[in-house]
Amino acid sequence: MEREILITGIGGQGVQLGAKLLARAAALEGRDVLMFGFYGGAMRGGNTESSLVVADVAITSPPILARAWSAIAMHHEFWEPMRAKLQPGSVVVVNSSLFEGELDRDAHRVFEIPANRVASDLGSPLAASMVLIGAYAGLTGLVAFESLAAVMEGTLPPYRRQHAPTNVKALRAGFDGVPHGEVPAWETPA
Repeated sequence: MEREILITGIGGQGVQLGAKLLARAAALEGRDVLMFGFYGGAMRGGNTESSLVVADVAITSPPILARAWSAIAMHHEFWEPMRAKLQPGSVVVVNSSLFEGELDRDAHRVFEIPANRVASDLGSPLAASMVLIGAYAGLTGLVAFESLAAVMEGTLPPYRRQHAPTNVKALRAGFDGVPHGEVPAWETPA
C-alpha cells in the first residue's frame, strides 16, 4: 500500500524539514520512501512544497504527484494547487493559526491544529511545522512518534542541531493533541 503526502507553505515555515523528517522516520521503520521538494523563487516567503510517497511495498508512484491521499498545509498562500490534487476523503491537517483558505470539509477529513499557538506556548514559535508533523503522525500512524524523535537530530543541519530537543517537544505536543489513529494510514492486521 502506498500513501501520498503533500506539504505546502511559505518559505521559512519548515515544510522541507517536516518532509525530510517524515521520510527518514518511515525509512527507519523499513518502508520505501520517495520525496520531492520544491522551493519557489525565494528562501523566505516564496512557495515551498514537498511531496512524499511512503509504502510498505516497492513504490510504483513517482514523488511528483497528480493525486494524493493526504496533505499538510502550513499556510493558505499556495494551497489551491495542492487542494486540486487531493482524492475524495483525503486527510488534511491544517495550521489553523494562519490558514485562511477554503477547506472542503464535505470532500476531505480536515483536522485544524493551532500549530503556531502550540509552538509559541512551548517557547519555540518556529517549531509550528513540527507540531503539525506530530499531529499528522498521531492521526494517521504513518510513522511512530519514537521514529520521528529518533531521526530528529540527524535530520537537522549541523548549525541547527541545538534545536532538536525543542523540536521533539513540539512533535510530542502535536502528537499528544490529537486522537490517535483517527484516519489510519496502514491497514491493521486482522
